[in-house]
Amino acid sequence: MVSKDITINIPKGLEARPVAVLVQIASKYESSIYVEIQEKKVNAKSIMGMMSLGLAEGEEVTITANGSDENDAIAEMEEHLTQR
Repeated sequence: MVSKDITINIPKGLEARPVAVLVQIASKYESSIYVEIQEKKVNAKSIMGMMSLGLAEGEEVTITANGSDENDAIAEMEEHLTQR
């Protein structure tokens, strides 16, 4: 299991389109992937769960992945969230 704290650097935060892309990224990996902020923890492969977080630019989230491709999953999710 791998966890990483990531600061969101997407202008206007995670609105519908960036959330949909993030869910698509997470869904292509076999690993279980969760996004956590404060006491909320949701499955990154769930569009409704991700939308419920209401994440904004500058907020810090913890992404946790567990599975055979966990490192790749974390790296690509970080790339999307930081717009590198």
